Amino acid sequence: MSSTAAGETTRRHWLHDVRLVVHQVKYEQLAFWLNRVGAIFTVGFSVVFLVMLDLSAGNQLIPSLGNIRLVQYYVPGFIAYGVMAAGFTTLAITIVVRRETGLLKRLRLSPLPSWVLIVSIFISTTIVALVQVLLLLVIGRYGYHVNFPSSWVALLIAVLVGIVSFSAMGVAISSVVPNQETAGPVTSIVFFVLLFLAGLWFPLPPGSGLAKFSNYLPVRHLMTAMDRSFQIPRGVSPWAWHDLLVVALWGVGGTLVSLRRFRWSPRRS
Repeated sequence: MSSTAAGETTRRHWLHDVRLVVHQVKYEQLAFWLNRVGAIFTVGFSVVFLVMLDLSAGNQLIPSLGNIRLVQYYVPGFIAYGVMAAGFTTLAITIVVRRETGLLKRLRLSPLPSWVLIVSIFISTTIVALVQVLLLLVIGRYGYHVNFPSSWVALLIAVLVGIVSFSAMGVAISSVVPNQETAGPVTSIVFFVLLFLAGLWFPLPPGSGLAKFSNYLPVRHLMTAMDRSFQIPRGVSPWAWHDLLVVALWGVGGTLVSLRRFRWSPRRS
């Protein structure tokens, strides 16, 4: 076979794989958005919390962060929340439900390559997370006069690192959840405890015991990376490389756990 023919064959295989991924992403998106109640709660949860917290104390100033308004602190915080919720809680619950109902096993036995399924689920999760990010940015800017990020590139990198890492952690925790009945409670309790410890609901005093403890957790570091892209505190660099590295390392740990413990078949069998 000539090099030209081989190149043409490779190109056709590549185009075929791309079409498979696009088709499966389309299916994943339809499955998500057709579940209207689930979609509204997933996408709207962060928006509802942002509105409620702003109504209660949004115009208060935070001296430790350069006297910024509290709502300015909440917008990047809930952007981080949206990214983490899509990649961790929602993805973990979805995988457990599909595994325990036998859908993952059936898809594994179908002609669809496993890598196409995994990539499609990740892309669909990324789309859901980006919808939440854009929604919060628009509401924050035009609803509460919150400044846009000082560095869009820094925000985009933080979002992508967060999606990849928390998706890996979501798959990892799905591998230890025994059944679909416990998927929601287990992932939600773990997630909201981490959010509390990371200071999403209120700024953590610098140097406090809770702040030091939360530095070992990925949630706090992703929130810090989001804050930095908005230059919170004022005058700091928008690039939080150390925090992104910590989040990425947690993502690597989640990947290793997933590779070791992930199962396609229901645990009940």
